[in-house]
Amino acid sequence: MMLRIGTRGSKLALKQSEWVKGKVEARYPGMGVELVRIKTTGDKILDSPLSQIGGKGLFVKEIEDALLEKRVDLAVHSMKDVPAALPDGLMLSTYPEREDPSDALISVDGLTLDELPVAARVGTSSLRRGAQLLHIRPDLKLVPLRGNVDTRLRKVESGDLHAVILACAGLKRLGLAGRITQVIPPDQVLPAVGQGALGVEVRDDAGLIHILEFLDHEPTRITVRAERAFLKELEGGCQVPIAAFAQLDGDRILFRGMVAELDGSRIFKEETAGSQDQAEAIGIACARNLIASGADKVLEKVYGWARDARPLHDDP
Repeated sequence: MMLRIGTRGSKLALKQSEWVKGKVEARYPGMGVELVRIKTTGDKILDSPLSQIGGKGLFVKEIEDALLEKRVDLAVHSMKDVPAALPDGLMLSTYPEREDPSDALISVDGLTLDELPVAARVGTSSLRRGAQLLHIRPDLKLVPLRGNVDTRLRKVESGDLHAVILACAGLKRLGLAGRITQVIPPDQVLPAVGQGALGVEVRDDAGLIHILEFLDHEPTRITVRAERAFLKELEGGCQVPIAAFAQLDGDRILFRGMVAELDGSRIFKEETAGSQDQAEAIGIACARNLIASGADKVLEKVYGWARDARPLHDDP
């Protein structure tokens, strides 16, 4: 039997897909696994911030098309790139164990976020990161940043930027954990929905789902499902500073959600908790509490801005 994994061609995406490939081949020695590289819209447009490109699924749509057309059998995604709603006929079957969900600061001279000079230039194209950074340090000058991890790190090495913000998980998977100056904890900068987690997307194929189930990590499945329910309730996309993080404490879920003004001037945060068998309901409850607390006005403003911008069309 031969399995074809659809993957983006970036170094990080290939590393993640190769990890799944290796696990499957080790579990099933007689099975062949092939990586099929697919270029997505998000990979093609590198001269604009994701928030201005618009749309959802910028890093997954073409791969999902390949799944539906049976050109590939499964796809390995960074869960923070996957929209809350999947195309008919596709499902997320497997969630391997989550890596560190935190954001990381990589800076000149090993300076922490608090130590960066006044008006320091910090690279990020994530509105979520930007809003929270500006809430902490309104003096920072945020610089839109696209490209792969190496490209972003070079911006610091060359002195173009004082610092960049990237996901800890990607740096660790690429063997670049040593480049991290500071791990920014979730209680300071809340992660993106699904950050640090991988998801395997397939067609509704019972045989394939059974083959992959050994990779599934139940705590990751439970917490990411809660976060994605939160995202779906808020109709979130890359134009909105939305964040969420769920943790298991025994058989309970502790859930934190956030919606922010683009400039970081106001941040709405809510915490909810409940039984792990109510994962999606907990995420939805947190979203509704945020709306009730006034976050709906921010969403209306941002969604209106995104529509008015009439864009042509989530940040590693």
